[in-house]
Amino acid sequence: QVQLVESGGGLVQAGGSLRLSCAASGRTLSPYNMGWFRQAPGKEREFVAAVSWSGGSTNYADSVKGRFTISRDNAKNTVILQMNSLKPEDTAVYYCALPRRPGYSSRWLSPDGYDYWGQGTQVTVSS
Repeated sequence: QVQLVESGGGLVQAGGSLRLSCAASGRTLSPYNMGWFRQAPGKEREFVAAVSWSGGSTNYADSVKGRFTISRDNAKNTVILQMNSLKPEDTAVYYCALPRRPGYSSRWLSPDGYDYWGQGTQVTVSS
């Protein structure tokens, strides 16, 4: 059974940093695209960042570009989201996600392209 567990969220002041981790069990992550999404209260879940199955490509939402970095550690079967220069508008529950099928997907930037989700970790940025 596939399980994703996020960690690293918390309360931080604007301008601060957090490092989110997504640990997987029941599936080796290396052949799969991986994504981070977030959902703020009263809003839809939105794309934050994704890393391709090969690790050679990354993609970011415009709102986080230049501040967030996604990476994967295949040896530890984890995906990392390093978040710097945090803003109050980054406040949300952050989720990592894994698709059912390995390799290329045209939907790797959309929630529809993912089948397994973690429970989420709360990130709160105070002004």
